[in-house]
Amino acid sequence: MKPLSSFQPNERAGIKVILTDIDDTLTTNGRLTAEAYSALEDLHDAGFGVVPITGRPAGWCDHIARMWPVDGVVGENGAFYFRYDRNQRTMEQHFSMDDPTRAENARRLNAIKARILDEVPGSAVASDQAYRVADLAIDFCEDVSPLAESEINRIVSIFEDAGAIAKISSIHVNGWFGTHDKLTMSRTFLTNCFDLDIEIAADRNQIVYVGDSPNDAPMFGYFPHSVGVANIKNFLGKLDADPTYVTEAPDGAGFVEVARLLLQS
Repeated sequence: MKPLSSFQPNERAGIKVILTDIDDTLTTNGRLTAEAYSALEDLHDAGFGVVPITGRPAGWCDHIARMWPVDGVVGENGAFYFRYDRNQRTMEQHFSMDDPTRAENARRLNAIKARILDEVPGSAVASDQAYRVADLAIDFCEDVSPLAESEINRIVSIFEDAGAIAKISSIHVNGWFGTHDKLTMSRTFLTNCFDLDIEIAADRNQIVYVGDSPNDAPMFGYFPHSVGVANIKNFLGKLDADPTYVTEAPDGAGFVEVARLLLQS
């Protein structure tokens, strides 16, 4: 990973869209700081497309799409996107799976949940699970005492033994059935929704992705101008793909670094 300062001015000048994780990328110690929120708003007001790409649930994403200075949000690690049309006062929702498939997957995930809670002492269902529509989130450090790495890996193994996809974020292990991830739904969102003349494959150099953990690896690997906030270093050697750049500051302060650099361009 190269320092963010090596992101060249001529490359920064071509950026049109900022995609960003939320937890421990925008937030700091579980809070969205005024500085990080202002950075989002400054980017949006400057004409950048701004889209959070998160593992957080549908209920939160409805709020984010409505209330934040963003162009939409991809949630539950790519299970859907929401986009709010402020002129028409309507919410566009696009899901990777239909209602019957999600209902059947919920039944299968419920069985996995019982096994995880039985076999991994100290784990818990994430407090935001009630607002989810497509995945199961197991908390390993947000509202519970931090679990050992071996226990986190055990949670992943239980998901995978049942045929589910499992991804580790900075706070949860998220498991789901299906082929979606952050990258696949980001591609769909940019294809369907943007008025910025962006074609994700041809125009990857016009997009920045900012993240902090292993579930961001598909995005790090795909976008040439990917950025890890400094706490990404906690996962060195555990990522399928590293970001191109790394900030000096961790968490939301690292995102502010990225925003300020792009706004200078």
